[in-house]
This record gives sequence, structure tokens and C-alpha cells, in this order.
Amino acid sequence: MARTNNVTELIITGLFQDPEVQRVCFVLFLPVYLATVLGNGLIVVTVSISKSLRSPMYFFLGYLSLVEITYSSTVVPKFITDLLTKVKTISLKGCLAQIFFSHFFGVTEILLLVVMAYDRYVAICKPLHYMNIMSRQLCHTLVAGSWLGGFIHSIIQVLITIPLPFCGPNVIDHYFCDLQPLFKLACSDTFVEGIVVLANSGLISVLSLIILVSSYVVILFSLRNRSAEGRRKALSTCASHITVVILFFGPAIFIYMRPSSTFTGDKLVAVFYTVITPMLNPIIYTLRNAEVKIAMRKLWGKKENSGMGT
Repeated sequence: MARTNNVTELIITGLFQDPEVQRVCFVLFLPVYLATVLGNGLIVVTVSISKSLRSPMYFFLGYLSLVEITYSSTVVPKFITDLLTKVKTISLKGCLAQIFFSHFFGVTEILLLVVMAYDRYVAICKPLHYMNIMSRQLCHTLVAGSWLGGFIHSIIQVLITIPLPFCGPNVIDHYFCDLQPLFKLACSDTFVEGIVVLANSGLISVLSLIILVSSYVVILFSLRNRSAEGRRKALSTCASHITVVILFFGPAIFIYMRPSSTFTGDKLVAVFYTVITPMLNPIIYTLRNAEVKIAMRKLWGKKENSGMGT
């Protein structure tokens, strides 16, 4: 059957319909997005410049913060500007691009979280061999593998979507483009495509979560023979990672591992992992990490002193 595409532009329903509520959301979410970019950007700059943050843990943290900025930026800027417009539109090609990049950066983040858990496992369970195992080459390979995994995942998602015919209607019941809302507009049965998406997105999330939980269980068991101070330091570091994992995977599994619906609750959950979580990550990592806070103070202290010198 020939592929027919009468639809070139899509209308997005948005998060809420009431103009007053949308203006309130604009006032709330714009500072959140700016805080996301500034907070994560500060971590990227600090890790790149500071000589005291040269361990693999901070190397991965810098890339995680970079991914947070790019992931949030694929959805949030358009979402915020749409809050001020009456009719929210996006081209079909723009919609596919948003799907590609949101899944690309989203899965890259998942894989980076797995890599960071492995780093903590080696640091705590095999401390004497840590620097030999977590060599610079391995760290670069793990980061490159995370980006590659995200790319392969997202290209599969887009390649199964491009052949679908869209002949009308053209209204997406969401505030950004995602696969399930777009599938509802296709003029053909998308059961098989839905199964592929479920396998591709859901299984990556579940398998990654199982690996993460297993690694932290092993870490916690290995801490039984440590001193009280050793346990405190290790738990403090792991607590940040575990908090971020819960904040990211909870909403993602809720969205992708259950039948799709049009409930506003689904949209609110999506707001949490596209808007709120990327802002919380730098707060979580800096508040619980003395080394990062000290490095940031030194960085800003140098800038202030150089500014006064000029």
C-alpha cells in the first residue's frame, strides 16, 4: 500500500487549555528551565576546569549534566513558548526531530546512570584496583558507548515511525511530540509499531533499572565490613545517585511500561521528567558532595579576584 501523507503540520493540545493557567505555568517553568541550564552548565564548567575533580566519578557527572541540558532543551523551550500562543503547531518533520533527540538524550542519560553505578561499584568494592580498572581510556569508551546506545535506540524509534501514513486528524493530545500520541494519528494499524516501542523503550528502562538496583545492593552488602566513617562517605555518594535514579526511572517506567492514555496525569508525569528532574540533578549532586561545593567556591573565587584585579 502506498504511503499517503496529507498531514504536514500538527496541532499540539498543550498541558492545559485555560489561558490564565498557561500564563501561570509560563511564569513557573521559565525560571525552572533557566535554573536547569545554569545549574548543569555550572557543573560542566566546574568539572572541566577544576583540578580537584579529575576522578572518573566527576568525569561522568560532567557528561550527565551536559546531557541534562540537551535533553531538557529538546522539549522545554518550545513547551514554554507554546504557553503564550493560542494555537500550538509543529511540522511533522519537526515532530519527528523532537522524538529523535528526546529519546537520544533520554537513553544516553539512562546509560550514563548505569555507567556511574558501575564506577561506584568499582570504587567501593575494589578500591585498590579502582584507578587501574577505571582508566581514562575505559571512561571515554563508556561515555562514547552511552551516546552510541542512545543514538541506536532513537534511530530505531524514528525509522519505524517515518513509514506510517498520516492523512488526518492532526491534533496531538500532549504538550510535546512523543511516539504513542503520534501513533494515534496514523491512518493504519500501529499495533506492531507499539510493541516495538514498548520493547525498545520499556526494556531498556527495566534492564537498566535492574542493573542499577543490583549494583547498589552489592555495594550496600560490601559496606558491612567497613568502618563507620567509610560507610558514611560511601552512602553519602551513593545516596545522590540513587535519588537521581528514582527521580528519572519512576516517571519513565510509568509512561512507557503501561498502556497509553489521554489522562492529564500522564502529561503531568511527563512534566516531571522533562522539566523538573533535570533541574533537581545539579542540586542533588552539589548539596551532598563537599568536593563539588569546594571546587565551585574556588572557581568563583578566582573569577571574582581576577575581576577585581582588572
